[in-house]
Amino acid sequence: MAAGLLSKLAGERIDVRSAGSDPAETLNPAAVEAMAEVGIDITAERPQLLADDFVREADAVVTMGCGDSCPFYPGKRYEDWELEDPAGKDLEAVRRIRDEIDARVKALAADLLDGG
Repeated sequence: MAAGLLSKLAGERIDVRSAGSDPAETLNPAAVEAMAEVGIDITAERPQLLADDFVREADAVVTMGCGDSCPFYPGKRYEDWELEDPAGKDLEAVRRIRDEIDARVKALAADLLDGG
């Protein structure tokens, strides 16, 4: 959801990649529906493993509770967003999580685009 929200907000000004330390096999249907409600189609996305090269190439890395399983490189900007996991949650809960992610994405984009 974060990648979709950031891509919509920043367009081509920020190169966005999405991956996880323990990705699911398929997208969460409630997340797909919650994102569609705000005009973002994530149906073409596929969960993928967070690879070292993603982190090495990134200016900023946002993690969501992966702890020691995420690659770490000194000097990189890291943010760990403690969020409720939307897996298995109903649509109303996923909407709340989406909206919390959206607020964080807006703050991050503003900082990155201002040279932060």
